[in-house]
Amino acid sequence: MGHSEPPQVFEQIKDDLALVEQGLKDYLKTHTDIIPEVGEYIFLSGGKRFRPSLLLLSCKLGGYEGCQHIPLACTVEFLHTATLLHDDVVDGAGMRRGRASVNSIWGNQASVLIGDFFLARSLSLLVANGDQRILELFCHTTEKMAQGEVMQLIQAGEAGTKESEYLEVVENKTASLVSTACQAGAILAGLSGREEQFLASYGHNLGIAFQLVDDALDYVILNEKFGKEAGTDLREGKVTLPLIHFLAEAPAKEADRVRKLLTNGRVARAEVINVISRLVEFGSVQYVLSRAREFSEQAKAEINHFPPGRWRSALAGIADYVVEREV
Repeated sequence: MGHSEPPQVFEQIKDDLALVEQGLKDYLKTHTDIIPEVGEYIFLSGGKRFRPSLLLLSCKLGGYEGCQHIPLACTVEFLHTATLLHDDVVDGAGMRRGRASVNSIWGNQASVLIGDFFLARSLSLLVANGDQRILELFCHTTEKMAQGEVMQLIQAGEAGTKESEYLEVVENKTASLVSTACQAGAILAGLSGREEQFLASYGHNLGIAFQLVDDALDYVILNEKFGKEAGTDLREGKVTLPLIHFLAEAPAKEADRVRKLLTNGRVARAEVINVISRLVEFGSVQYVLSRAREFSEQAKAEINHFPPGRWRSALAGIADYVVEREV
């Protein structure tokens, strides 16, 4: 993501994050030059390692002192990156994190195949470093993420999408991996089943909040800050929560006009600007941000079951950061 990071939180795990960065490079070494070349391009693009950080922090919260958390954190990042590579091909995206996307430089075929390699590498790391439960957890999550992608594809341009249907896509596509990163950390640390569920639920709510803020920011951000223009989702025919809220709240005539635009496929730039201004007037962006705050507060409530301490505070800090970030 192109967001500013909460330095005080990530600063506490900087040594482990440095090991994750090294691991990502080492695990990319293959006989095929293009794989490390593309991998380096992606991993040097300044992603914040949000998901691996959550796995590391969940391990710390549970008092884990081993070393398997590093390859498992790499697993999370490889799996996430595989979905981004495939996503950009499906969306025909030209930008990712403020830079040219992999598919726009190396082509769609290379993007899909290298995404497959990252997926395979994540499974290899799981087999080598996770126990049976962690392996099952990640396999189930990978299925859910793919299911979320397919559901999103079906909903594209579908102006009748309900909030509950959209949240189901978010739960599968985004929240499932965030939740799994936290739960895997709990399993690795040997926490009780109850504590494991608290962390899984923390990640689930955090993942939804994260995506909803992204949805809202897509309607208000500027290109140079985020690596894409405002209204990219709308232009690509993606029906996200700000638009769902607007279609439900706007006068019937206006809502129908926007629905027609969506059924035509890609929406023209002038129309996008017009819809964005109306959407802001109807409070749709604020509505989505307030929903994100509800999920963030729920995430914090889940970790309040743990005793106070620096790692609980760090996880609470991430929940606040997710909804406070502006870019």
